[in-house]
Amino acid sequence: MIRKLFRVLLVLWAGSLWSLPWVTWTLFHAQSDRHLAGVLAGQLFSIETYVGVSVAALALLLPGRLKFAWGYFAASLLALNEWGLRRVMDAARVHGAAAGLTFGAWHGVSMVLYLIASLAVIVLIWNEDFR
Repeated sequence: MIRKLFRVLLVLWAGSLWSLPWVTWTLFHAQSDRHLAGVLAGQLFSIETYVGVSVAALALLLPGRLKFAWGYFAASLLALNEWGLRRVMDAARVHGAAAGLTFGAWHGVSMVLYLIASLAVIVLIWNEDFR
């Protein structure tokens, strides 16, 4: 039963991970207040991190937990983005730069980490045996 629940949660996580960039793109195009759109997008990315970390934690309880290596990697990248890079991005937004890079540059680093996490989940799903 827990294995089937895990599979459903994994697919939901993958779907939300892949759809979130489109949702945030829509936010920035539908909302004239860019600051509000950014705050909302940030909240959505935070939720995505918690979902990913939760799925990874559940995977640790399963017998085939070693098969989830790409998922652990993806969840780690999301956690790095949320609990590490976000603070640096906030500092860059307030002060104009942090560690020598502008907010835009840090945002680019964050986007690359998110893309790599998304690709890692694709690899995970691709290699998963759902029989």
